[in-house]
Amino acid sequence: MYTGKTETACCLCGNPDIETRIDLPPRAVPLLKHSEAIAWRDIVGEVSIYFCESDWETVRDLVLETGMSPLSRCNVAHASFDLREDFEALLNDIRDEPDHSDLEREMRESATKTLSNPEDPYVDERDLVEARVVTWAFDDTLVESET
Repeated sequence: MYTGKTETACCLCGNPDIETRIDLPPRAVPLLKHSEAIAWRDIVGEVSIYFCESDWETVRDLVLETGMSPLSRCNVAHASFDLREDFEALLNDIRDEPDHSDLEREMRESATKTLSNPEDPYVDERDLVEARVVTWAFDDTLVESET
């Protein structure tokens, strides 16, 4: 049965009262805690992780002031994403492995644009945190700059 992507609890503490969401490329899943059993190549679209108010403050400080990624502490059980098998079950059809190249290019370009102009009035702290975490995820998974 296809359930679709849903809002989940804080990926750090499990608190259901979430404040902030950031979206990641599927290849960031192996960087999350307890992700061994998930085939990230079967994820369709972005992966969303959520934070409660107090954990968001910690993550914001960790990323913007300390320059560290929170992903290794984020429990993948609280991440939200769609798997190819869910779509196959819904449509009774076998699908090819998802091609993440367009999504990854868009996410990389958006992160670069955000980080190159942090003083833009339309860029907030959440955007900066997401851009840095996305950039680090690409760096940590050894993604070449051109795919």
